[in-house]
Amino acid sequence: MELSRNAFKAAIAAKQVQIGLWCSLCSNVGAEIIADSGFDWILVDTEHAPNELPSVLAQLQAMTRGTATPIIRPAWNDAVLIKRLLDIGAQTLLVPFVQTEEEAAQAVASCRYPPAGIRGITTGSRAARFGRVGSYLADADREICVLVQVETLSAIERLDAIAATDGVDGVFIGP
Repeated sequence: MELSRNAFKAAIAAKQVQIGLWCSLCSNVGAEIIADSGFDWILVDTEHAPNELPSVLAQLQAMTRGTATPIIRPAWNDAVLIKRLLDIGAQTLLVPFVQTEEEAAQAVASCRYPPAGIRGITTGSRAARFGRVGSYLADADREICVLVQVETLSAIERLDAIAATDGVDGVFIGP
């Protein structure tokens, strides 16, 4: 079995416009409905919505047959939070409140297996289709999309350096 292709990452790499929706509904039924409503992506927010890991998992499962790529915003740039979201099958993350290129590099490292990063290794996770994607450890870095969110004037002053950080696939300018 092969790892699922990240359609959102491929589209932004090809410079294709992507239209999406921010979702704070905390509902797998709501996620299922909007995931198949013609959007390219749906962002499930765990920073400012009461989404916890089991709820995010249910929403990822509900969005499986939809047309939209799920994007998950972790509550913080934390390696443990990020690892858990990736292990349940998130392939695209929007990491909030990134202020420096070092913090951007930390977000990338949290999404990469050693030696390229610090992500803990498991081959039996949902992301690896419970061990059925034999090449998951070798292929995951290629399909995981790391977006960072810059939200302050000091981060905007460092925008070029943050965006140029190796492994950052995109930058979202937050209010």
